[in-house]
Amino acid sequence: MRIYLEGVGLYGPGMEGWTHAKEVLAGRAEHLPGPATLPPSPLLPANERRRAPKIVKIALAAGAEAFTAAGRDPAHTPAIFASSGGDGDTIHDILNALASPQRELSPTKFHNSVHNAAAGYWSIATGATSALTSLCAHDGSFAAGLLEAATQAAALGEAVALIAYDVPYPAPLSAVRPIGAAFGAALVLSPSPSTAGFARLGLTLLPGSHAPSPAASPALEQLRRTTPAARCLPLLAALADDVAAAVALDYLEDMALMLNIAPRPAAGWQDPA
Repeated sequence: MRIYLEGVGLYGPGMEGWTHAKEVLAGRAEHLPGPATLPPSPLLPANERRRAPKIVKIALAAGAEAFTAAGRDPAHTPAIFASSGGDGDTIHDILNALASPQRELSPTKFHNSVHNAAAGYWSIATGATSALTSLCAHDGSFAAGLLEAATQAAALGEAVALIAYDVPYPAPLSAVRPIGAAFGAALVLSPSPSTAGFARLGLTLLPGSHAPSPAASPALEQLRRTTPAARCLPLLAALADDVAAAVALDYLEDMALMLNIAPRPAAGWQDPA
């Protein structure tokens, strides 16, 4: 299956937006790990902005950047939202409330606890009327989301976005589900070449056990290994380098997702597929 990439968004430790992150991923700038500083989202009304948890803010920041780069209207573009476990902070707060003598749940916390909360905020923020899909595949959530986005784009014949994101769980949940750092990445994908398309991805499922492609530096590899949404770092590094590459991503225990990445030729795409 082939798909064309039109826009990227990225927020993670030491990578605040794709413009900055691609310099780091390509080795042209030093990686200085630290919590990503998210810009205030202009997408949400003030009340919704105050209520939105961190996981929603990072999803919206990455998604908005990718759509701006692609020149697409998010209100009329289907999107896939992929997270390995949703908002651990909110779940932690709800469990604390249930363990207290009062056992009173905040309506806002309950509203934010569902796995499709980010998709809901996105629909409010962008006025989205196209289909929004939320999915989870544990550590393979990014690959599952990319497969779903590419399949929908091919089936619908229109652009589809992927927004993948994870944030760490607080203790004691972190003891059983450790996640390294808050991270969000977004891709806008098209089934056919366009003026915005700058890379082509060929997707192939590989049965059996396959070692995933590592990230370029020890710090980035640590992020890739400990944060499921960051499994995309080898793909993003190849895009930042603007080179042809083959990248294997974690998917299922008995299956990997292979990506063959081709940058846009100087003369443009010659094949219509």
